Amino acid sequence: MQPQIIAQPLTAAAFAPFGDVLDCAGPPDRIINAGQCGRWHDRARLDMGPDGRAGISLFRSGLRRLPFVCDLLERHPLGAQGFVPMSMDAFMVIVAPDDAGRPGAIRTFLTAPGQGINILRNTWHGVLTPLSGPGLFAVIDRIGPGTNLHEHRLATPVTIVGQDAGQSAGQGAGQGAGQRAGQGLTRP
Repeated sequence: MQPQIIAQPLTAAAFAPFGDVLDCAGPPDRIINAGQCGRWHDRARLDMGPDGRAGISLFRSGLRRLPFVCDLLERHPLGAQGFVPMSMDAFMVIVAPDDAGRPGAIRTFLTAPGQGINILRNTWHGVLTPLSGPGLFAVIDRIGPGTNLHEHRLATPVTIVGQDAGQSAGQGAGQGAGQRAGQGLTRP
């Protein structure tokens, strides 16, 4: 039997070793645009290395479901990577610290609607894992020379479940839209 990991709600404190939570928690840092706009300022530790620059790409991913079998982690040794959903849909975040060039203990988080994340440079993470909605994300990451992707296949895959082990997020509602948006990429 595969080991199981229970996905936890995403909080800034729990996620801090891996990166930053991007949300509008608390009052805005500044009011701009003649009082019509709140600005939550400088929410991510973007690190693109000495030879990189920040670029914005758009990703469209097929929807996933819980329980989810994780068998691959990746990391970006030359720069951070931010994921901002382009809808108010939750997604799952799979991360692990580096342990001598290999993934350490895996942690999983479930975002709340409206939350994005910034994954710090060299942090192992799972694939993009939207659980509902169109699976469309703005991704802020490093553009520049060098190899910025390391992949690691897990010798023993892990199964990720919701806090209620019987939970099956992503099943039913919204599945058809995800299949269209992800062009048939829905996976168990």
